[in-house]
Amino acid sequence: MKNKEKLERFISEQGYDSALWFIEFVNETSQQLRIRDIEDKKNYLAGKGHIVTKRPLEYFAGKPVDPRKVVLQYARSLIEYAVSYLLGNGITYSGDEQIVRELNKLNKRLFDGIDYDIVENVYSYGNAWELLYNSNDIVKSSLIDPLDAYPIIDNQGEYIAFVECYTVNGVTQWNVFVDREVHKYSDAGGEVHLLGTYRNIGGLPINYRNSNPLDTVFGMSDLDNYISILDNIEEVFSKSLDGYYRLMHGILVQKGNLITNYDVPQHGTGYGIILETDGELEIVKSAFDHQAFETLYNYLMMSLMDISSSPAVAMGKVDISNLSEISLKLTFTNTNLRSKHRERFIKEGLYQRLDKLRVLLEAQGKYYSNEAWDSINITFNYAMPTSQTDIINNLKTLREMDAVSRETMMKYAEYITDIGSELQTLQREKNEQDATDTPQR
Repeated sequence: MKNKEKLERFISEQGYDSALWFIEFVNETSQQLRIRDIEDKKNYLAGKGHIVTKRPLEYFAGKPVDPRKVVLQYARSLIEYAVSYLLGNGITYSGDEQIVRELNKLNKRLFDGIDYDIVENVYSYGNAWELLYNSNDIVKSSLIDPLDAYPIIDNQGEYIAFVECYTVNGVTQWNVFVDREVHKYSDAGGEVHLLGTYRNIGGLPINYRNSNPLDTVFGMSDLDNYISILDNIEEVFSKSLDGYYRLMHGILVQKGNLITNYDVPQHGTGYGIILETDGELEIVKSAFDHQAFETLYNYLMMSLMDISSSPAVAMGKVDISNLSEISLKLTFTNTNLRSKHRERFIKEGLYQRLDKLRVLLEAQGKYYSNEAWDSINITFNYAMPTSQTDIINNLKTLREMDAVSRETMMKYAEYITDIGSELQTLQREKNEQDATDTPQR
């Protein structure tokens, strides 16, 4: 049964209006709650909507005081770190030589930057949606904003269609993807009408998702693990600063009578008064327990690093001067394990991409066998600190054993950015040297 037939059955089972069913689907409470959650997370990453910013007005010495509201953007830093760690050294394709060459071209021209956005969306919002298509016999890729994404999952849990809904200048447009067609609707002019139906051989948008034990379609955002800890860190900072600045001045306490007729100000410096011989005047201060603050802050930060599997050394929280290379690698063990777990879910989307790329390339007249496509493997190269000296020595040993090619060696040398040009230059130098060494008659 094609997705179009499954969609018709889904519309009937849900009791939607057959003509404008996509509007009813988008406006469902469950869909709007999901979109609202994504919008809240976008605002949070932009520094808005933090609980600390909602602290109410307080009163001190009888006057209203606006409390401090310290916003810390640790969540954004942790997500950027996780994305860069996973993709810092790129993705390597291996297998059939011709397909790998084609994929490397696409990766250099198109996917290298988009992959960062995909993984960042996955970590930030739980999901990313990529649309692949041909334009003038050139493969193109575009990301659909998670705020505009409405995948349709039927009652059997199968992904059968997709609705992209967005509003610009008061005009709403719906792009409905079914099988290899896209139907475009708009409410420009006040009424919803069909703009047209277009061929879409790339099929449904690719779903990249994060791990989620409760759902196999919608992933869980990393922010769900960070926000509660960050809320407490921001509250500790804000309240501690309030307490410090309010109590550092102290309260002026007078005992006995004044000889001079002078009103002691509640706050101030540089004033002088005269007391009777048995009078006393002192500034009473409340001690600021900095040790308690430091302990609580360090505990919360340690919890945040543990939950995010981010080594403290990578976030500048510990001194690395006394760490050996082996010790440094050990600190990244949890990060590697977490990245390996995440990699599995990202790969699901990347292999879907390969299936769609095959269709798009065949539409351009580029055909490869099933065996060739099945041979393709995807490898993530983590951005873990390494010793270039050790890498070069290991590669040299492998080369001497004829276990690795020169091209592969160059991939792992950070000093070489353009492998193709470097190989051509080496070959030219070799030819010139051979010509020089050849004896003249």
